[in-house]
Amino acid sequence: MIISINGDEGSGKSTVAKKLAIVLGLPRYYMGQILRDMAKKRNLSLVEYLKIGETDPSVDREVDNYLLELANREKSFIIESRTAWHLIPDSIKIYFQVDEIEGAKRIFKELQESNTRNEDKKTGTLEEVLESNRRRRETDDFRYQKYYGINIRDPKNYDFVLDTTRLTREEVLNKTLEFINNFTKK
Repeated sequence: MIISINGDEGSGKSTVAKKLAIVLGLPRYYMGQILRDMAKKRNLSLVEYLKIGETDPSVDREVDNYLLELANREKSFIIESRTAWHLIPDSIKIYFQVDEIEGAKRIFKELQESNTRNEDKKTGTLEEVLESNRRRRETDDFRYQKYYGINIRDPKNYDFVLDTTRLTREEVLNKTLEFINNFTKK
């Protein structure tokens, strides 16, 4: 069973994926961290690095090639990725939505607690996080449309779409597990 997870910035993708991995006993792979590490190597923020990807397809292709190799090598795992639902069509495809202000608040809180995200150079205020999220969303949407002809946010691409705006982490986890259990019984 391969579960691919995508979603809006601050929707809880990583939090839920980590918990799902524990509950289901599956390895978890996080493509966002690979991109962050690649950006850091170049002394760039994530948004700056992704902006380069608008004219240099190798930014995304390197991560996507890793994803394809992973799918050929392993048969059961959880993957957080913008394109896994497209590149691994037999996966259980999950998308988490969140109101953009709520998503920015969640990221801002995380940045205040531990600045490990490398989102953008300027994320000292909630407004800067919101603007950073908008820039990231814009470049992500542009790149995936340009290189793959896909809309990564279209709910029709997913087996399960959940708005996490007003849900607790536990509620999101429970609703997601309920869906997965019902989906695998088909």
